[in-house]
Amino acid sequence: MRKNPYYVLDDLDEIRRMIDENPWATLVSQASQGLVASHYPILVDRDREELSIVTHLGRPDDRVHELPDHELLVIVQGPHGYISSSWYGEYVEVPTWNFLTAHLAGTPEILSDEENSAVLRRLVEHFESRVDKPRLLDGTTEDAENARKDMRGTVGLRLTPTRIVAKCKMSQNQSPEILDTVIEQLEGDGPYASPGLAREMRLANGRS
Repeated sequence: MRKNPYYVLDDLDEIRRMIDENPWATLVSQASQGLVASHYPILVDRDREELSIVTHLGRPDDRVHELPDHELLVIVQGPHGYISSSWYGEYVEVPTWNFLTAHLAGTPEILSDEENSAVLRRLVEHFESRVDKPRLLDGTTEDAENARKDMRGTVGLRLTPTRIVAKCKMSQNQSPEILDTVIEQLEGDGPYASPGLAREMRLANGRS
């Protein structure tokens, strides 16, 4: 991503929040046969002081990506959307796209079977905690046995990135009046309405 001082996101707690709220990530490797991309849910590793994420790959994706022989790029995408220039009133400006994203790069660590099992349980707990009747991997004897079989087809990994590039482009370069109008449009019922993006704009610009 090109550099722009208006939009740099270097607050690690905010990046952790983005991952927590948008855990579906793109994993990219430069393997011997060329670029390889896969998509998996990720979690922030709360056991580490530094920013670190954990996930799993379904076999044989680990071999397709040739991990851990080289770097892995993990792309996390938060709320994003089109910002129409018709929302600017008399102010002349081209339309744009607001977004929240982070690129995490480094050489991953392959987890042991025990560590992978713990990550998979945490992953299910993370999502099941929102439903009325959570069904955990070890909720019943039958669930636990089924989970053990499925876990054999996965490989866990941890990435503690050595390079982090994150951006929060939320019209920070616009006037308060335009910010309020854009947020109003995003919170409305028009073709580009996006409550999630409106929320991020409020957070980024202090428009509570």
